[in-house]
Amino acid sequence: MKKQGMLNSHIAEVLSRLGHTDTIVIADCGLPIPDKVKRIDISLKQGDPSFIETIEAILEDMVVEKATLASEIVEENSAVHSLTLQQLGDAEINYVSHEKFKELTKNAKAVIRTGEVTPYANIIFHAGVTFS
Repeated sequence: MKKQGMLNSHIAEVLSRLGHTDTIVIADCGLPIPDKVKRIDISLKQGDPSFIETIEAILEDMVVEKATLASEIVEENSAVHSLTLQQLGDAEINYVSHEKFKELTKNAKAVIRTGEVTPYANIIFHAGVTFS
């Protein structure tokens, strides 16, 4: 059994295959997931696991250079937006419309679907590197 790090084998596999600038999406349970993008559904019930819990776990195992959020989260879900910014540290943050966000998910290596049930709780992580 793995001692530390990501225990979910599907997520661990995706993270291990990421190259610089590749993207993954952490999504609420309502975000449409394109058919050709790998879906990793970790939702158990409404709210579990939460968007923030999932971000915390991914950030323990992934170098994130940049993050993309839907601009609507600022007004429509300010509490989750604030917690998300706290988690991201020095990562560059970009905002796009929710419609553009859904378009960008088509290029992701995977979408991780959480049990989150608050609006616009979705993020695209752009992989960084451990060296400069």
